[in-house]
Amino acid sequence: MKGKLHVVGFGPGGKGDMTQRAIDAMQNADIVIGYTTYVKLVEPFFPGQNFKATGMMKEVDRCRMAVQEAMDGKDVAMISSGDSGLYGMAGIIYQIAEDMGADIEIDTIPGITAACSAASVLGAPLMHDTALISLSDLMTPIDLIMKRVDCVAQCDMIICLYNPKSKGRTEYLDQVVGIVSKYRDPSTPVGVVRNSGRVDETHWLTTLGELDSSKVDMFCMVIIGNSQTYVSNGRMITPRGYKIGE
Repeated sequence: MKGKLHVVGFGPGGKGDMTQRAIDAMQNADIVIGYTTYVKLVEPFFPGQNFKATGMMKEVDRCRMAVQEAMDGKDVAMISSGDSGLYGMAGIIYQIAEDMGADIEIDTIPGITAACSAASVLGAPLMHDTALISLSDLMTPIDLIMKRVDCVAQCDMIICLYNPKSKGRTEYLDQVVGIVSKYRDPSTPVGVVRNSGRVDETHWLTTLGELDSSKVDMFCMVIIGNSQTYVSNGRMITPRGYKIGE
């Protein structure tokens, strides 16, 4: 029997932010596979479900396991936080399935990504053209990452920074601020959301000139506004250009 492999984006972590498709896929799967931290997030919502977890830097092994389980005829849910097709497992699953010659059914189930979740906490900062950039250099050279930052900063795009800082990458966020500051005023609003959509969620508003990178870690999403972004009543807002009051 041909197996099925669902690449599931389960959103920020809370069940209220999971789509019904994601819930159904995890609930009905023979096995749910994911990164250890992600498995711990969803386990409480699916008691009795069969979970398998692997640690950091085991993405290839994890995906091969998922594909093999599906090749063995099982219904498999491979989970990612946020959206499975955005810094998630969807791409590598398709690549590995092709490499393994897997005759299985694969579908991608989207989820609320960190940028959208964080934006909803801050107000409406993503109302115009937006760039999503990860500051993790595990897969992309840091010079190329900073080149992309420079290009989108010149284009006056809103910038969402994934993986802004870790114990081993302490200076990249400050480098980004330096690059963006060449093109934007120091008063440009910046929003930071930590653990968006989770029980210990926190957020704060600052400016490009006053952003304190020491408060930022890997659990944060940093959103840098464009030249039109402003703050009103504690909300970060980017106008799209509608004519108000005419």
